Amino acid sequence: MAYTKLTAEEAAALIKNGDTIGLSGFTAPGTPKFITEALGKRAEKEHAEGKELRVNLFTGASTSDHVDGILSRNNVINMRAPYQNTPDLRKRINSHDAHYMDRHLSEMAQEARYGFYGKFDWAIIEVTDIDEEGNAVLGTGLGNAPTYVKLADKILIEHNTELPKTLKGMHDIYLPLDPPYRSEIPIFHANDRIGSPILKIDPKKIVGVVETYSLDGVKAFTEPDEVSKHIGSNVVKFLLEQYRKGDIPKEFLPLQSGVGNVANAVLYDLGESKEIPPFMMYTEVIQDAVLELMKKGKCTFASTCSMTFSDATEEELFKNLDFFHDKILLRPAEISNNPEVIRRLGVIAMNTALEADIFGAINSTHVLGTKMMNGIGGSGDFTRNAYISIFSCPSVTKGGLISNIVPMVAHADHSEHSVDVLITDQGIADLRGKDPLQRAELIIDNCAHPDYRELLHDYLKLAEGKGQTPHTLQSAMAFHTEFEASGDMRNVKF
Repeated sequence: MAYTKLTAEEAAALIKNGDTIGLSGFTAPGTPKFITEALGKRAEKEHAEGKELRVNLFTGASTSDHVDGILSRNNVINMRAPYQNTPDLRKRINSHDAHYMDRHLSEMAQEARYGFYGKFDWAIIEVTDIDEEGNAVLGTGLGNAPTYVKLADKILIEHNTELPKTLKGMHDIYLPLDPPYRSEIPIFHANDRIGSPILKIDPKKIVGVVETYSLDGVKAFTEPDEVSKHIGSNVVKFLLEQYRKGDIPKEFLPLQSGVGNVANAVLYDLGESKEIPPFMMYTEVIQDAVLELMKKGKCTFASTCSMTFSDATEEELFKNLDFFHDKILLRPAEISNNPEVIRRLGVIAMNTALEADIFGAINSTHVLGTKMMNGIGGSGDFTRNAYISIFSCPSVTKGGLISNIVPMVAHADHSEHSVDVLITDQGIADLRGKDPLQRAELIIDNCAHPDYRELLHDYLKLAEGKGQTPHTLQSAMAFHTEFEASGDMRNVKF
């Protein structure tokens, strides 16, 4: 069947107030760009006329300014899940102008299929190619597209002609059966292919196709600063020590890496290590550094959900697709982040924290315990199931006014039971096999900034004798309350 050709404005005009929409993509790659832009502009006009236009928006992870940015600025988002990283949306969330449901990324698709979030009116899917039978080749990010096209009553397609059709074959689309019929997910090596290279879409659901033309617009990360370099160096130092001891098998193990400058610094340092053998990645996002590792032969394969490359690196990928085509595989988020597979493969997980406490609990999401930053993302999926779970963060921020090592985290995303190793620019705390007091001593002496070590030891003495995990509840949040009072955690007195 021939699909109706629509402009982005015509497509956006079909969406009604209160509709629930599922989007393809994972981070900026693979997310729609033109229809959501048009929807934001339509809302700006209609809100000025006193008309209501708000929607519920479900994605694979974060998106871009083409989605969360413009829709937030025009107050279009009623409910949003499962992850975001856009300043405009963050403001809406923290002022309660938008409802935000922070979910583990591996759970979003299956919970949608279970019916937890109601009916999906629309799916908006970016493709690089689609035929009349609904066989679609997705773009550079996959996310939860297979589930959203299954659930949606109607589908809008963005056909992005900027993306090469030769991306076909780089996707592995597999949907597990839902309980009680689910069986094992048959991935036994990071490079196993278990699904289809194309996404099958019911052509009868496709209301229209919008022709688009845009790269993903991911900004290149800035060069790692000295703190990031120190953290990266410490992570690689730890991995080398474990490898030399034989605690990591001689073949090495697949790596998962979070997003950002620290993650890039770690990967670049791994590329320079002559001792660490070539390795695979089983992760949710790959960044520019991974392409460099592949060119060096250091990373032999990457299973991911998104190729979150800067525009320059994305263009390099497309020009050299013959070389990279069999080295990268894009999976749905519930597979890239699947706990069963992560544990089976023995993935080494490397994620970042906003803050950690002296016993090893991690706050990944909330500034001072109240203001949402981005969300938990996939860190919980990997952390709880990793062969070794590593968290890293700077020891201090804001020029030393804030210690990122505190007596008690103001918001707990990962308990101490899930955290094996904590690394900062100051050093490494291997927490495995340690009781709470031993963990506290290690973290204070190895990870805290020198300006805060004595204060943290003072807190530990104050709490001495108060149970297996000693806390003084009256003082546990003293670092945070002091910052709110004076703007400098170093002014704390116990």
